[in-house]
Amino acid sequence: MERRSCAVIRHVAFEDLGCWEDELPRLGYEVTYLDAGVDDLAPFRDADLGIVLGGPIGVDDASEYPNVPQEIALIRERLDSDLPTLGVCLGLQLMAAALGARVGRGTFEFGWKQVRPTPVGLAGPLRRVAGTPMLVWHGDEAELPEGAVLLASTDEVPVHAFSYGSSLAVQFHPEVDPKTFERWIIGNMVELRELEVSIPEYRAEMQERGAAAVYASLGLLRDYVAGL
Repeated sequence: MERRSCAVIRHVAFEDLGCWEDELPRLGYEVTYLDAGVDDLAPFRDADLGIVLGGPIGVDDASEYPNVPQEIALIRERLDSDLPTLGVCLGLQLMAAALGARVGRGTFEFGWKQVRPTPVGLAGPLRRVAGTPMLVWHGDEAELPEGAVLLASTDEVPVHAFSYGSSLAVQFHPEVDPKTFERWIIGNMVELRELEVSIPEYRAEMQERGAAAVYASLGLLRDYVAGL
């Protein structure tokens, strides 16, 4: 099988591909991480598949973090060329901004939520998460870009997934992996304490719900790649 290139923009080390890490090579992709603020992000522009992961910064931080406008510009180039791009959480927000949609502070969502696909979403990869609670963790929110197709919502946030050409953006975290979730708990210690989250309960909930979420997530990824 000829290997295709997959460039992944990562914003913090512990928010990596998670449960997608081993699956992408099985699907024929050679994965290269590009760490925002450290690495040259130019290879992202022409990769066969581009993935933009989550992180604590946002679109509104562009004046303080030069990687934000750089990423938006690179994403816009990919979208204009209809190069498959997959955005997760912050990745969705950056994709929306690249398409000219408003992105900013919105409804804070945290925990496990039902992500409800639209009728169009049920006809594609998003059908895999229907009925399975998925992890959400974000405070910024994006409007639906012009020309994009709404694929899923939650009760609180209307734009939880959209497609644009061959590209897909999701606000929830399908990549999260119970096997490496402890890194998320350690890395987000300050915010979790501010939220007064019970770490033992949060950890236990991941162990309870994680396997089903991973199963749904891998199905989503496989369906998306199969449709390219």
